[in-house]
Amino acid sequence: MKRWKSCLLAMAAAMTQLPVYAGAEETRALLVALSASVLRIEGPRIQGGYSLGSAVVVEREMVVTNCHVTRDAREIFVVRGGARWPASAQLSDIGHDLCLLRVPGLRGNPVAIGRSAELALGQSVAALGYTGGVGLQTSQGDVVGLHRFEGAVVVQSNNWFSSGASGGGLFDTEGRLVGILTFRLRGDAAAYFSAPTEWLRDLMADFGQRAVAVNPLPADSVSFWQRDAHSQPRFLRAASLLQTRRFTDLEALAAEWLGADAGDSEPWHLLGASLQGQHRDAEALWALGCSLAIEPGRGDARRRLAAVTPDRGAAAVAVPVAKPCRAL
Repeated sequence: MKRWKSCLLAMAAAMTQLPVYAGAEETRALLVALSASVLRIEGPRIQGGYSLGSAVVVEREMVVTNCHVTRDAREIFVVRGGARWPASAQLSDIGHDLCLLRVPGLRGNPVAIGRSAELALGQSVAALGYTGGVGLQTSQGDVVGLHRFEGAVVVQSNNWFSSGASGGGLFDTEGRLVGILTFRLRGDAAAYFSAPTEWLRDLMADFGQRAVAVNPLPADSVSFWQRDAHSQPRFLRAASLLQTRRFTDLEALAAEWLGADAGDSEPWHLLGASLQGQHRDAEALWALGCSLAIEPGRGDARRRLAAVTPDRGAAAVAVPVAKPCRAL
């Protein structure tokens, strides 16, 4: 008992050094409570060395992490303080980079699981994970992208995290898990991505029927974000093109995307960004207006629209669409 009390006191002390994204004492207390449910993963690798990552307690004696953390592990351990628990079974969704682990005897409170699909652009979120693989870190931020993909939305935020935080949790201001920290694009402060909780719910529903013993995962299988550049989802290809300012290629990708789904606000926003980057402001104004007509809450499109028409500022969001919003 003394060991667990000391562990919790140490967590609380560490959390006082971390930024609080909502700025309230109750939020600080919430993050301290959540810190007991975000644990470290260690996996001795078949080729030697260790894989390190994070995990979130989602049910009694059950955690979720990323498959890229555990894929080469011959054993998997969940660690908190000086305690280590071996995982006895796993269920892997390699394509979505989510692995669910049964950990007998694990002590930790399951988190409340929210829905990624209910997030809004600009919403405040906090990321908790073992950045660097050692100490638990939290990062304040906001949702900057919601990318529709395979029946859910991949969450993009500007919460900073790096190696070791993979498999950690993205939480809303109510303390609900709304994403599993998964990967980042280098070179862009806003390019941090979390897997949606809808994929996690599917895994949890199937665990009893499909779980197997812990073993290394197939070496030739990769997740959606680890595919070669031409096979990645459109939103990731677009993020790379936007980051490198390849606006002509981005315009072509946005047009292709609109041909497949002109009812999605994201390709309209990307088309507007590509046209703005080519100084074709009148066309950019139209594309961004289409994006906002579909999704009025898109702060990124509003900001670009204001930049295209600086003399109008915030009033630019009310610009009528000059021509029908149809696929190009």
